[in-house]
Amino acid sequence: MNNKEGNNKKSGPRAPSSRPSSNKPKPAMQKRAQGPKKVKVNTKVADIATDKVEKKPNQAPKRPKVKDEIRLNKYIANSGACSRRDADIYIQSGTVKVNGIPVTEMGYMVKPGDVVNFDGATLTPEKKVYILLNKPKNFTTAMDEGQEYRNVLELVKGSTTAKIGAVGRMDKNTTGLLLFTNDTDMIRKFTLPSQKSSKIYQVSLDKNLKFEDLEKINKGLTLDGHRVFVEDVSYIDGEAKSEIGLQLRSANVKVVRSIFEHFSYDVLRIDRVSFAGLTKKNLPRGNWRLLTDQEIINLKNV
Repeated sequence: MNNKEGNNKKSGPRAPSSRPSSNKPKPAMQKRAQGPKKVKVNTKVADIATDKVEKKPNQAPKRPKVKDEIRLNKYIANSGACSRRDADIYIQSGTVKVNGIPVTEMGYMVKPGDVVNFDGATLTPEKKVYILLNKPKNFTTAMDEGQEYRNVLELVKGSTTAKIGAVGRMDKNTTGLLLFTNDTDMIRKFTLPSQKSSKIYQVSLDKNLKFEDLEKINKGLTLDGHRVFVEDVSYIDGEAKSEIGLQLRSANVKVVRSIFEHFSYDVLRIDRVSFAGLTKKNLPRGNWRLLTDQEIINLKNV
């Protein structure tokens, strides 16, 4: 027999395996760990977005802030020249120069050593000063009263070297709390008709105030075409009916006088005993004091 043929012939049936067969299902193969899905970027959209950012007008590159630098409008206001809002108008008009160069950019930052020229004058910024005076009689806030009555600035002379002004006006017969500052923003704030700070006055009349007139004042009244809102009016405990306490928001003392003259009363004296939360406590007549940091914060938050 040919050996090749013998080798090519299939062998007989395979002997059964000695390993026991199992009908248990094979465990599922573990899934291969997948990395984060790649997000398909729409290059056209990305390019458009980039173009929009690059084409944004007036976008100045960010730079690190220099120590002690200050916005130009605040620098001007600190010098006492005008308020921040008015300073913005001057800046836009081109009348403000920094180091000899006109600046019209809003938000321009002034660095230490810069020379700021405002409307032809070189400015020197001052530290904000707030002084409270208990004003006596025969002193006035007006500058044109002649030699008969002295100006209230004489009473705070030596308190500061800053150029300060009174917040509101007081005539010679009005006494009590009067605020001085070189903060032009605060002066403007408390002289606006819309300001919301309360003032309390003690008013002395030539005769007793009738109860029906007191009720009419309490409801408010119209003076010279303007509506006057009175927060409170009352008789003062332990005093005659001619001594009246009046609380309202107006900083104009003339309004106080006009209220009672409207009902045919002569006003003998007006004493402001409270101004925007400030009182005369420990402040004798004719004396002044600096406001505390907390009192300044309170005034700015009114």
